Amino acid sequence: MLIRLGFDIQFEIPSPVAMVALFHVHQTRRADLREPDEPRITPTVPIDEYQDSFGNVCSRFVAPAGKLQLYNSTLIEDSGEPDPVSPQACQVPVEDLPPEVLRYLLASRYCEVDRLLDVAGTLFATSQPGWPRVQAVCDWVQTNVTFGYHFASPTKTALDVYADRKGVCRDFQHLAITFCRCLNIPARYATGYMGDIGVPFVPPMDFSAWFEVYLQDRWWTFDARNNKPRIGRVLMARGRDAADVAITTSFGTAWLTNFTVVTDEAVAGNGGNSVVLRTP
Repeated sequence: MLIRLGFDIQFEIPSPVAMVALFHVHQTRRADLREPDEPRITPTVPIDEYQDSFGNVCSRFVAPAGKLQLYNSTLIEDSGEPDPVSPQACQVPVEDLPPEVLRYLLASRYCEVDRLLDVAGTLFATSQPGWPRVQAVCDWVQTNVTFGYHFASPTKTALDVYADRKGVCRDFQHLAITFCRCLNIPARYATGYMGDIGVPFVPPMDFSAWFEVYLQDRWWTFDARNNKPRIGRVLMARGRDAADVAITTSFGTAWLTNFTVVTDEAVAGNGGNSVVLRTP
């Protein structure tokens, strides 16, 4: 399966400002690219790329005053298979976890593990450890939290979501991640492209959030918002929570004026060129 990926993000910049963007396909998917993954910036500015502590490729630049456009269009090959499922995957005792996994048990900006420990214990104490327990977390979050774009808030934490039971996809993932960490299951936040391939189309298109848990000897994909295996996830970045993987971070004022994301199945043979994300 070929998937056309792209975005067009525009800002109005009142005065020059330093910015960091995470807009590349993740390194683990680069071998699947069938076109260059070369995000562009208008006006042209020098870009410094570096790898952060989570292995994400970051682009740092200074945006000049005026209109700023970030855009890209690329093609990637995907297996077309849904997220793998392994109901027998067992939970690893904390003392046996690889050292690099331990930080995904700790509290972070949007995941207040210490404040939801008792809640998680009460809700999930009787669930079977391992995969069934993570699935129980996803079932509870999807059942008890209402989705709506108008519920979005950049300051909403897992505790807030638990209290008001409303949010967008990242809020569903933050609450599920927090519950998993409370239950000694390492969990990390993931963001990237996920179109409505194999399911009814629900506009508008956006970047998506999901989460990953460490069970047995590897990381597995879960999604508390959709709560079912999906086709065509394309990872861009991972971190402890959304604070680590913002698509753009500006160290000063930048007013968002346009936000367009495309992730569509492309037809083999024509390169999927029916979608073009570049404006004058």
